[in-house]
Amino acid sequence: MATFISVPLKKSSEVDLVKPLSKYITVTYPAGEDQTEYIRAVEELNKLRKNALGRPLDKHDSSLEILLRYYDQLCALEPKFPFSENQICLSFTWKDAFDKGSLFGGSVKLCNGAFNHIKDTVLSALSREPTMDICPETVGTLSLIMLAQAQEVFFLKATSDKMKDAVIAKLANQAADFYGDAFKQCQYKDNLPKEVLPVLAAKHCIMQANAELHQSALAKQKKHFGEEIARLQHALELVKTVASRYDEYVSVKDLMDKINRALTAAKKDNDFIYHDRVPEVKDLEQIGKAALVKATAITPPLSQKFTDLFEKMVPMAVQQSMSVYGQRKAETVNRLVGTMREATNLCNGVLASLNLPAALEDLSGDSVPQSIVEKARSIVEKGGLQSIEQLIRDLPELLTRNREILDESLKMLDDEESTDNELRGKFNQRWNRTPSGDLYKPLRIEGTNFRNVLDKAVQADQVVRDRYNAHCDMIALLCKPPSELSAAIPSANPTKTLQGSEIVNVLRSQLAQLEEIKKERETLEGEIKAVTFDMSVTFLTALAQDGAINEEQLSLTQLDKLYGSYNERVQASLRSQEELLGQVQVSHQEFSSLKQSNTEGHQREEILKKLASAHDSYIEISNNLREGTKFYNDLTEILLKFQNKCSDIVFARKTERDELLKDLQQSIAREPSAPSFNVPAYQSTPAAPVAGPTPAPRTQPQPKPQPPSRPPPPNIAPQAASATPTHAPAVGPPTNNQPPMAPLPQAQGPPYPTYQGYPG
Repeated sequence: MATFISVPLKKSSEVDLVKPLSKYITVTYPAGEDQTEYIRAVEELNKLRKNALGRPLDKHDSSLEILLRYYDQLCALEPKFPFSENQICLSFTWKDAFDKGSLFGGSVKLCNGAFNHIKDTVLSALSREPTMDICPETVGTLSLIMLAQAQEVFFLKATSDKMKDAVIAKLANQAADFYGDAFKQCQYKDNLPKEVLPVLAAKHCIMQANAELHQSALAKQKKHFGEEIARLQHALELVKTVASRYDEYVSVKDLMDKINRALTAAKKDNDFIYHDRVPEVKDLEQIGKAALVKATAITPPLSQKFTDLFEKMVPMAVQQSMSVYGQRKAETVNRLVGTMREATNLCNGVLASLNLPAALEDLSGDSVPQSIVEKARSIVEKGGLQSIEQLIRDLPELLTRNREILDESLKMLDDEESTDNELRGKFNQRWNRTPSGDLYKPLRIEGTNFRNVLDKAVQADQVVRDRYNAHCDMIALLCKPPSELSAAIPSANPTKTLQGSEIVNVLRSQLAQLEEIKKERETLEGEIKAVTFDMSVTFLTALAQDGAINEEQLSLTQLDKLYGSYNERVQASLRSQEELLGQVQVSHQEFSSLKQSNTEGHQREEILKKLASAHDSYIEISNNLREGTKFYNDLTEILLKFQNKCSDIVFARKTERDELLKDLQQSIAREPSAPSFNVPAYQSTPAAPVAGPTPAPRTQPQPKPQPPSRPPPPNIAPQAASATPTHAPAVGPPTNNQPPMAPLPQAQGPPYPTYQGYPG
């Protein structure tokens, strides 16, 4: 009697997990111990998949443990890798568990509550129409079937343990309800095997019969002998229905014999001893129900002694938050450092325009000021014009390389999208996969951003070249030997009378203070760049507590703590510089008024200003070119990752395209080559010989034998509740025809007898 419906395991094709996951790890994580450990974990995961799906599994707890271990690893892995059609694209191909032969991406695991999990979670992640075995209607029905069968297991255990009849009756009655719900759910659907429907109908009746049988024993204990007989008669009618309709699927011989023995004994005792009135079924008290099962949520880990292979790897939500935090941190550092550098450049520009400190060192009027000598020596030590010109020559090559990588990446997307559009136009609605144009939108936006970045870089490179062209002559002069440099600077009348004057001392003091401010900025810049803080702990805590990460709020709060004091020091430095520059300009006016003015003096002062400005420009241009070179090299690595991403998704799309084309070709091959048509009657039956008109028959022809009609569901009438059914003899003229063959058993609905608690 304990016939259970099982769902076969889905079969999958081989999937290479090692290559795409290892590639992502290599690109994302720096070389080192963690990267090596993650790659080993990927190889172990691949072994788990092969053990779980690559060979037949025995029906044993150890086999279930293999499946659960693989499932738990997938659950732990999913939030840590960017699985999607446009990032890590893994196509899991599964066949219909009921052999209806279509493909989809996703997986199925069997345990209590698993079908609701599929309906609520898995289906929303599919990019294609699901197969019939996991469509929402099917998994909903399977969930009800599993609940009913789980309830039946409790009934069988209670029966085996010989628990009280009242308890067993409630368990059986609840199981009958569950089976009835499952039957009604799949009564008008053809997406389950044909034997499911009759088994559900039979189980519904059997569980009702068991409930009535045990409730009759309870009635006997209470000396309600009429009720005992009524319930046994009802139970007998139910099992007779099963025997007549569903005997091919479920055997009820033992249960029927047990009910018959109990009914015979009860009738005998009541007829000779008790003479209790047998009530109608509709007047019987409803049997109680006790539900001991429910669909439980899937909460990994499900396997024993689970260990996450990727325990050190943080979830993608944390990785993404860390990435955005890193950008915010870099922006904060660049803003503070950029502000200080701009202030320093402004200070140098103002001093160069005033010919300071060279004017204070040039009181003799015929020698090269010491500050100019030091500036010239600094330029020569840094490589002079040759180093700048080499950096300028390297930039176009780096730019061209980046453009080629970007163009090649986008061309791959263009070619695959063109093929996809061509096939979509050819197969129309049959080409049922996500259009490449929709799928590639994020990648194309990313590519457009890279294109804009390169265009802005080209403009910045041109600004640097223009500045170099404006100062290259003076920079070349600073690179010459001291004698040539001295000869290139005009002489002027001596102004030795200003040596030792108060205004000169004031200017020198003010310039010394400015130099001290610039040195403090260099130290401050190093401190700002050295600030570190591990935000992963903060993000992990937020994810564990709230289930989500408010990255902006957490990042801004932490950055304010880290850089708030540095920002105040930068602003104080700017205020000090502004105040000192104002004092320097006032002092310089007084100093200039004391100097003797002549043409040679003006020419000399202009040359010294240009030399000082050329030195500052050289330093700034060199820094800009080195930053530009680093920018292009860093961008090359980023574009190579982008190219790999495009290559991976195009390869995955090509694989998916080949599979879909194969399915379509097989489907087209199975289609009829021409529309159906009716064969003329004269072609289907042989023509009779032409021998004149056929005389009319003198006797009526015998009718063709028809199979007997299917008996209706039992409807227990009140007066027939305790009567034994009788069979009336057949009425009608005898015929010489052979008796008709019995019709093949067909799946029918449960009889739903009219009794309280379960309306028909």
